Amino acid sequence: MNRINQLFQDSPKNLLSIYFCAGCPTLDGTADVIRTLEKNGVSMIEIGIPFSDPMADGIVIQNAATRALHNGMSLRLLFEQLQDIRRDVRIPLILMGYLNPIMQFGFEAFCRKCVECGIDGVIIPDLPFRDYEESYKTIASKYDIRVIMLITPETSEARIREIDAHTDGFIYLVSSAATTGTQKDFDTRKQAYFKRIEDMNLRNPRMVGFGISNKQTFDAARAHSSGAIIGSRFVTLLNEKEGDAEKAIRQLKEEVG
Repeated sequence: MNRINQLFQDSPKNLLSIYFCAGCPTLDGTADVIRTLEKNGVSMIEIGIPFSDPMADGIVIQNAATRALHNGMSLRLLFEQLQDIRRDVRIPLILMGYLNPIMQFGFEAFCRKCVECGIDGVIIPDLPFRDYEESYKTIASKYDIRVIMLITPETSEARIREIDAHTDGFIYLVSSAATTGTQKDFDTRKQAYFKRIEDMNLRNPRMVGFGISNKQTFDAARAHSSGAIIGSRFVTLLNEKEGDAEKAIRQLKEEVG
C-alpha cells in the first residue's frame, strides 16, 4: 500500500505535515531535515522543489526558493540527495513543485525517479485538474504516485466531488484564496468552509494548509480535517536557526501546542 494511504488508514486524525524548501537555507541539508522531522514525530513531509516563479506561495517561501536556486538546488540534484533516504525514513514523502521544472525533466521520468527515491506523492499547484485527468493520471497511477489536488473556498461542490472521485491519497484543503503565509487565526467564515467540506463526507481525507502558524490556526484546522500542513512558519524558523531542523521543529511544536 502507498505510504500516504497507509498513514491515513492507521492515523486518521491529528496529523502534522511539514513543508520545507529543498536547498534552503543550505544546499546539502535536505536529507538531514527529513530525518530530523521524522525523529520529532512529524506525520508526513512535503519537500519543495524550488522554482523562480512560485505563484501560490507567499514571500517567505518565494524567498526560500530564490535562496535555494542561488545555492544551486535543482530537481536533478534533489533526486540525488534523496537517493538513499528510504534506508531509514518510513513516513510518507511528497514532492511539491510547479509544472515547469517537472515538464522539463519529463513527467514519466519524474515519476520513475520518485519511485527510485521512495517518494509517495506529488503536489503540483498549477496543474489543471482536467490536464491531470487527460494526460498525467495514467502515468502517475502506473508508478503508484499519488497526485494531490488542492481545493479552495472558491472551488465548486461539483469540482470537489469530481476531484474526490478521481484522485487518491488526500485532498489539500487550502484555507483561503490567498498565497501561503502565516495568519493569526481563522475567522468564522473560514471555519464554516472547513465544516462545509467536512459535511460533504468525501471519500478522501483532507489536510488543511496555508496560514497555519500558531495554536489557534492549528487547532481550527485539525477540528474539521485529518490534520494540518505547516510551511511558511517552519521555513522561517529553519532560516532563523541557520538550518538546525531540531531547534526549528521543537520551537514550532511549542508554538502550535
